[in-house]
Parts: sequence; structure tokens; C-alpha cells
Amino acid sequence: MRIATAFPAPLAATAALVITALAASAPAPAYACSDPDDCKGLSREELARDRAEIRRLNREQLRYVERRDAEYARGWEAYDRHAQDMDDYERSRADYERRMREWREAVRRCRGGDWRYCGG
Repeated sequence: MRIATAFPAPLAATAALVITALAASAPAPAYACSDPDDCKGLSREELARDRAEIRRLNREQLRYVERRDAEYARGWEAYDRHAQDMDDYERSRADYERRMREWREAVRRCRGGDWRYCGG
């Protein structure tokens, strides 16, 4: 009797090889001796490797944070530009509204017979 598998045989074999390769290539876990009691049984070489790994992880995290913060800064610059653009728009709109009021007043006076306000 044949037992049904979730994957066809070639796919299952390939998946097993990939999983094995990934497991073999995974780095050894860092011990992270943040507590001196964690490091009592480690040799000098192991302690040196641990310190080197912690330094590497710290540098990697620093690069990540710097990239993230630079992206945030670009976002804030865009936010500031938008706020400035909105302020410019509000000023332009207020100027437009003022000029339209003046024009409407001139039209009203012209129609009322005050020829000084008629174009030309």
C-alpha cells in the first residue's frame, strides 16, 4: 500500500535538500554574554568570537537605524515642504480674494455711474 504525501516525491526531496542546506549554512548562535555569569564556561576564543559577533550586530543595527532615520528625515522634509506649499497657497488665495473684492467693488461703482472705476 502506498502512503500519500503532501508533495510529489521530487518536490519533497528538493524541499528536504533546501532545508538541509539552509540549516547547514545558518551561522552558529551568538552567546551574547550580557551577563558575566553566562560567559563563565567560554574559552578566550569563544569570548572573542562572541564580542566580535556583538560588534557586528551592533554595526548592522546602526546602519539600519541610520537608513531608517534618513528615510524619516526625507519624510519630514516632504511634510515641511507641503506645509510651506499650503501656507503659500493660503497667502495666494487671500491675495486673489482681496483682488476679486476690489474688482467687484470697481464694477459696482462703475455700474453706479462712477466712471473712474470703469476700465480703460
